[in-house]
Amino acid sequence: MPSVTVKGENKGMGNLLATKPLEQLMQESQETGEHSLRRALGPINLLTLGIGAIIGAGIFVITGQAAAQFAGPAIVFSFILAGIACAFAGLCYAEFASMIPVAGSAYTYSYATLGELVAWIIGWDLVLEYAFGAASVAVGWSGHLRAFLHDVGMDLPPIPHADIVFFGKPVHVTFDYIGFLVIMAITTILVIGIKESANFTAAVVVLKVAVVCVFIALASAFLLSHNFKPNYWHPFIPKNTGEFGTFGISGIFRGAGVVFFAYIGFDAVSTAAQESKNPKKDMPFAILGSLVICTVLYILVSGLLTHLVPYTQLNVPDPVVVGMRATGQQWATFLVELGALLGLATVMLVMLLGQSRVFYSMSRDGLLWPWAGKIHPRFRTPYLSSIVVGVFVAILATLLPLNVLDQMTSIGTLLAFVLVSAGVWVMRRTHPDTPRSFRTPWVPVVPILAILFSGALIVTLPTATQIRLVVWLIVGLFIYFFYGRKHSKVQKSLRG
Repeated sequence: MPSVTVKGENKGMGNLLATKPLEQLMQESQETGEHSLRRALGPINLLTLGIGAIIGAGIFVITGQAAAQFAGPAIVFSFILAGIACAFAGLCYAEFASMIPVAGSAYTYSYATLGELVAWIIGWDLVLEYAFGAASVAVGWSGHLRAFLHDVGMDLPPIPHADIVFFGKPVHVTFDYIGFLVIMAITTILVIGIKESANFTAAVVVLKVAVVCVFIALASAFLLSHNFKPNYWHPFIPKNTGEFGTFGISGIFRGAGVVFFAYIGFDAVSTAAQESKNPKKDMPFAILGSLVICTVLYILVSGLLTHLVPYTQLNVPDPVVVGMRATGQQWATFLVELGALLGLATVMLVMLLGQSRVFYSMSRDGLLWPWAGKIHPRFRTPYLSSIVVGVFVAILATLLPLNVLDQMTSIGTLLAFVLVSAGVWVMRRTHPDTPRSFRTPWVPVVPILAILFSGALIVTLPTATQIRLVVWLIVGLFIYFFYGRKHSKVQKSLRG
């Protein structure tokens, strides 16, 4: 098992598995002043950050696409499976977030438990999770904005596109300028301040939860008044096409892997631990509370949506709007469109916030360039990190299609869950007496179940997505061995 490093410990591969002392992490969490992050978030701020990230693209965009392509009406089971996997992982995150209240989420936890190389891998993986997640939401937001403006008679100019040859193969490329602009606007809000970002999120969360509840209420009332007609739940589990993951039982599992994207908000809460007023108490409340609330809403919405509309018609950027139109309530359709636009905006905000905080933590440890850790003296935010991440994500949102973005986000999230769950198990062995304000129950059963569920969902994702993950990690390892390891503060301490 890894242990806290001491000066002069073994060289070679042992250095790659050097851990960051827990005492040092706790000291960092107590820092104040203009060069540290501002502690401004209370329990409700954190809960709304979680709900703000979870209720977004998953419910407004991915639900319909996963039902149309993989699971059919059985997408309900996919959400239940994904929710169970998240519950196990969420319990592990809650213990770590209360025990190590430092920015960086899974990256920081892995550094304290599994060693520097694993921490780098998970930090680089979180770049994948949050950056691609924000980009995929931006694409969904663009589709919703176009649908909304079309309904009010204001059509935007079409998205430019082109066919190019890439490595000898034709590739269709689009240039989603709307996605680019909305990411830059959200980045501006994040640079201004964490409290302002959290207040914006809290206000919008109230509205979008109300919108989701309106859809549930109106769809239920419509079905009750029409004797539950139409009913497109037959067959509830469409017959498999002969290809793994395309309907049938395997489609439910692949659907769970895809909609896992919908649950990444609760772990994004942990990236804000260093900006929480009382992280030991509030982080578990926010992580688990947002997960429970949103899982219930997801199951209800996906069930009603596939009951109202044939699942084959839901492969669109705005499936909930399509479901609302089926009830004939035009005013509610406009409300859902508006709620989706604002709701997706908060998801982008939380994803970009998480990404910049991971960069900030990695830079402070010497694994990334110093500019990523610079704090604005007035706004007390990692402004350069936020700006660079924002531009990168905006380019992704401009060029890549939604299905590539959401599947890359899902696989990045699942890998993070595997490593965090393993970390809880390791910490119980290496630091059994460290105070924990929240303790994951039934260790090692819960971490093992989290690892198994998350690992199984990784396997169900398309092979192309798995290959992209491997390529992404190889690029990250190249940066680590040629820059990060040479400048790592932990490695420097070992070298004396």
